[in-house]
Amino acid sequence: MYPVRPRCSARFKGKFRLLTIQATLEGLEGSLLLEAFDSEDTVRKQIGMIVLLMIVLLTLGLTGCGSSSSSSNINGTWMATLNDVNGSPVYSFSTTFTQGSGSSVSVTNFTFTSAGSCFASDQTTETATFGLMGNFNGNVTGTFEMTITTMFPGATNNVLTLQGTVNGNTISGTWMLTGLTGCSGNGNFTIHGVPPV
Repeated sequence: MYPVRPRCSARFKGKFRLLTIQATLEGLEGSLLLEAFDSEDTVRKQIGMIVLLMIVLLTLGLTGCGSSSSSSNINGTWMATLNDVNGSPVYSFSTTFTQGSGSSVSVTNFTFTSAGSCFASDQTTETATFGLMGNFNGNVTGTFEMTITTMFPGATNNVLTLQGTVNGNTISGTWMLTGLTGCSGNGNFTIHGVPPV
């Protein structure tokens, strides 16, 4: 006994004498026969397997077959590495991002894992934004900005600014540090999402 395979077929009449589409979803087997007519009703054309494959794949995509993610945010735990212009590591941190309303992002559980003297006090405030540009099967893309500011009692604080782009599980871009004497610099950063346990 042969296994039952899903089958679809359609027939259309009108300008064409006969249009028959038959496809078997298992193995993507099938055929497409288009019989058109001219003034003498004698022209026949057969369209090959490539066109049928395109039609079947398009149909599967339009009917929502398969899995896709509806996530349009950057929620989760992230680990960052900031390098100077020569590629040497300068700062690193871990944090949790939670998408708020609009482009706002809540930053929690922020911890420098390598802070240097400019952020030795661990007293900082953090803000972030994420601008969604696209989402293809859960691969989120968009713009990203983050600011980390020390909370010194004086008028001058150290401000670390990150600007970049989100591409799936990676955020990358440039950073700049301004503030007290000895606390300035710039370079590139990469932030990777930590898979949930």
